[in-house]
Amino acid sequence: MRNIISFFFLCQLISCVSGPVEIPEGTTPDKLIQLGQEASDKNKYDLAIQYYQAVIDRFPTQIDSVCGAEYEIAFIYYKQKRYDAARQGLNALLARYDEPDAELLPGEYKTLATITLDKMTADKDQ
Repeated sequence: MRNIISFFFLCQLISCVSGPVEIPEGTTPDKLIQLGQEASDKNKYDLAIQYYQAVIDRFPTQIDSVCGAEYEIAFIYYKQKRYDAARQGLNALLARYDEPDAELLPGEYKTLATITLDKMTADKDQ
């Protein structure tokens, strides 16, 4: 009986660990973001981050998608209470809005990043 319980526990532990995901070439940024959102909704944060990072790595010139992916990664860190990493990611995203071509960036991510940073500050003050 003890071996069965140990085996079950080991299987549960292994199923929670996610290694590198293999993402087929040709996967669009929209599909990667969708996959990231689905993984995040299931609390598979490591998997979600891999999908979002793939957007950043594979499509660096698609700035709308990159900003979205950067925000989502930082927001995952926020949900995990990894506030230093979240703050670093959100501040890096906001720094994009101080660059000369900021008018080309999607405004919603600046708003969301600011709201999330404000919420972290309010949480810390309580």
